[in-house]
Parts: sequence; structure tokens; C-alpha cells
Amino acid sequence: MRVHPAGVEETTDRRTTWTVGPAAALLGTTVRTLHHWDAIGLVRPRRRTPAGYRTDDEDDLDRLRQVLVWRELGFPLDQVAVLLGADERDRLARLRAQAVAVGARIVRLQQVRAALEEEVRAVSHGTRLTPEQKRELFGEEWLATEAERGAEAEQRWGQSDAWRQSRERTSRCSAADWRRLRDEGDAIEASFADLLRAGVAPDAPEAVAVAERARQHQCRWSYDTSPAAQAALGRMYVEDERFAAHDERRAAGLAAYVARAHEANADRRAGGG
Repeated sequence: MRVHPAGVEETTDRRTTWTVGPAAALLGTTVRTLHHWDAIGLVRPRRRTPAGYRTDDEDDLDRLRQVLVWRELGFPLDQVAVLLGADERDRLARLRAQAVAVGARIVRLQQVRAALEEEVRAVSHGTRLTPEQKRELFGEEWLATEAERGAEAEQRWGQSDAWRQSRERTSRCSAADWRRLRDEGDAIEASFADLLRAGVAPDAPEAVAVAERARQHQCRWSYDTSPAAQAALGRMYVEDERFAAHDERRAAGLAAYVARAHEANADRRAGGG
């Protein structure tokens, strides 16, 4: 046996071997790890020095690389031992099952990352509202149903570009921004209610102007909303009794009035008016 620098050896059959330190460095792991796997019988070298120290050849390193890959995929060592002794078909079936599990983990971690990034933005900009601020801005009823509404909205629209844009914009809102958003929204609702009480038709220019004001408000604070999309939202608010009840508390028939005003605005803009 001839020994080269850095712990690389050459056996009499011309096979290159590595002592444990250089082998661990090649694999990107630790000497302690290789000794542990040797001690439990997971990957024992085919050769040892006269003093009993392990030396790994190419085949040993290949098996060690397999162990590292399976450990990275989440296999415990007892399952790795089974895989090392399994035939190719069994290994393939187990790897396919693990690939499905890894895919699910990736999706979950992406969700966690998005939540963390939003939290970082909120904290760095001082935009995270306290429960007291939310109660002062939107009221006790809104605060009580916030989690339920948020979960429902994410389930329905969480994969859409509009949802991502809305989350991005609102994550930058300070408490002062939220007050402005609330006050602008209240003023728009009050304008619709005043027109309804005054007997102004929902397709009259005055009502259409308020509808466009409402759309611009949505674009500025939430997501880019076309007139047609705003009209669809108006119809949804009429059909959903929770949204309709909000408008009806301000004025009887307001939800339907607002929906018709949005439709009129969409028709007028589609026609170039």
C-alpha cells in the first residue's frame, strides 16, 4: 500500500482509498458521523488499516452518499439500513412515496415563508395593528369575525394574483393608513346611501361617479380591479347575506342599489362612456 498526501491511499490492487478525515470532507459530513455509522453497522468500510482505522474506497463513498441523500429526504437510520439492503424496485417505491411527502412539505414551507415575509414587512414598517387598534378602527363585531373571514377569503382566492396583491399592499399599511382606508370607505357608503334616499337612479351619472370612486378606492388599497370585476363583486355582496346586511344597516335596499351602480359603471366604461 502506498500513502499519498492528505490521507489518500492506493492499495496493491490499484484501488484508491481515503482515510476517515478526507472521506468526511469529500462527502461534506463529519468524521464523527462516519464513525457512528460504522459503529452501528450502517456503512462499514471494506478495508481497514492494520491499526483498525477505516479506509473508504469508491464503493464505500457511493454507499455513504446514498445514506446522506436518504437522510436529507427524511428517512430515519433504521429505514436507511433497509434501503441499503433492498432491491431496486423496493428502493424506487420508497423513494416515490418520499417524493410525495417532500412535495407536501415544500408547499407547507412556502406558506410558512410567505407568512414570515409578511410578518417581517409588518414589523419592519411598524404596520402590525394591535387588537385594540383593530377594535377602535373597525368595531368589536369585525374583530370577532376577522379570523373566520380571513380563512374563508384565503380558501376562495388565496391562489389568485388579486389576493397576493392585496396582501402585499395591506401589509404596508400603517395605523394612519387603515384609518384613511376606513374613512374613505365610510364616505363612499354614505354617498351611495344619500343618493338612494334622494331617489337618484343607480345608473344616473351621480351614482356611476360614486361607483367609480369606490372602484378607485379598491384599486388603491387592495388590488387592481376592473369595472367588470367590481360589478361582479357588487353582485356577490348582494347574494352573500353577511355583506348585504352590512349595507342594509345603513339604508334599506342599499346593497342592491350599489350593485346596480357598479354594473352601470361597468357598462358605461365598456361602451367608452
